[in-house]
Amino acid sequence: MLRFGTAGLRGPLQDGPDGMNLDTVSRATAGLVDWLRGRCLGGGAVVVGRDARHGSAEFATATAEIFAAAGFPVTLLPRPLPTPIVAYAVRELGAVAGVQITASHNPATDNGYKVYLDGGSQLLAPADTEIERCIEAVAEPITRTPVAPADDDLVRRYLDRVARLPELIGGPGERADIRIVLTPLHGVGGDTAVAALAAAGFRHVHVVGEQFAPDADFPTVAFPNPEEPGATDLLLATATRIGADIAIALDPDADRCAIAIPDDHGGWRMLRGDETGVLLGACVLRTAPPDSLVATTVVSSRLLAKLAAARGARYAETLTGFKWLARAGDGLVYAYEEAIGHCVDPAAVRDKDGISAAVLAADLAARLKAAGRTLADELDDYAVEFGLHTTDLVALRLPDPAAAAELVSRLRAAPPDEIASEPVKFTDLLQVRGRMRTDALIFEGARFRVVVRPSGTEPKLKCYLEVVEPVADRAALAAARTAAGQRIAELRAFCQGL
Repeated sequence: MLRFGTAGLRGPLQDGPDGMNLDTVSRATAGLVDWLRGRCLGGGAVVVGRDARHGSAEFATATAEIFAAAGFPVTLLPRPLPTPIVAYAVRELGAVAGVQITASHNPATDNGYKVYLDGGSQLLAPADTEIERCIEAVAEPITRTPVAPADDDLVRRYLDRVARLPELIGGPGERADIRIVLTPLHGVGGDTAVAALAAAGFRHVHVVGEQFAPDADFPTVAFPNPEEPGATDLLLATATRIGADIAIALDPDADRCAIAIPDDHGGWRMLRGDETGVLLGACVLRTAPPDSLVATTVVSSRLLAKLAAARGARYAETLTGFKWLARAGDGLVYAYEEAIGHCVDPAAVRDKDGISAAVLAADLAARLKAAGRTLADELDDYAVEFGLHTTDLVALRLPDPAAAAELVSRLRAAPPDEIASEPVKFTDLLQVRGRMRTDALIFEGARFRVVVRPSGTEPKLKCYLEVVEPVADRAALAAARTAAGQRIAELRAFCQGL
């Protein structure tokens, strides 16, 4: 049967217990019902939402009706909506659980079942294995009671909150009129993102028409993921054509947000998640209370840690995934992961949220433009202050998840003494104690770092690269970028040869 991975189930649409189908979803819901009852949470409120993938409407209806038949008051969201709205609704309503039917940025052949617990945070071990045991013990028949979809009240409340983020986080200040171009990559974030940006005062929001309407087949992209090569080509072409100031791509369930900015050669470049991470993190810290907490993961850049120390904030590092980041500690005001996931408003959404990240990024770009500056200028400032942090990702697609785990095991058994002709320190995170124990390997040189781990959601081996070059002043940036680029190329060659 499908196993609970990143906060729930995800897999191909096919018959049988190893696929996403009505029987799998029904049994998962019945098991979740029993698990909640076992924790004296029976009869608590539940939120159910969905994206626009194949099967999502049927799966969401079944989920809501099984909860209702078991005596849980159910809020079934009225139409395909972004995943962050479910996370928001669970927190806003004080619900005991939420389920979003989505496979996020997986291929069109997949679907999934994402679980939130009280407080609106993702499912976390050992609850996943406990729920699996409840699923295995489900006895037929599974009963259902019809549920009427809710109205738009929760969606309006979510949009009101997001629209106030420029005031809550950005504070007072001049904001220039900017041109924004947006793509939801055939997912469900388009209407919500446009509404949020309009409510926040942005008047010139242009969309990629070919990718705006939800389409379960994702016809213009090979993989509906803003990080995949070619996925944002239409976005960048539109940005060039209209003379945009910022370009924004959401993944299909709109919990992740990628940003693109004009480059120095008349074109555009996508920011890496780590670059957007430090831009939004610094923005949040400007108005955050003293001793606030920011967090990122073990595979992300070290730059946020340096920024936090310099701005009087606390910093935490977690394992990959927002199920960990959302629980990084008290006083959390911002968290991000390098895979373009950003939590800019944890008081409202305790998960990554592409809509709120898009609004805050647009607000930052507008404030900088009013001051005659750009997002690129801001990144250059951080390079001069903290050193140039250049990151990259090598993702080796393999036949199945077992092949990725096997490759990591072989590397663990015979780790290299040097990488790119430089001695490295080796750390095996399976050998550490506590919450940072995981199947990942870290190789550290004097000015670089490589983290290798199998993907938790796809049949891939992922290698996270970071090079840090000192920068004396802005005049030294070009040389630092050249040196960093050369070292990144050497690290990529090592990873591609694994």
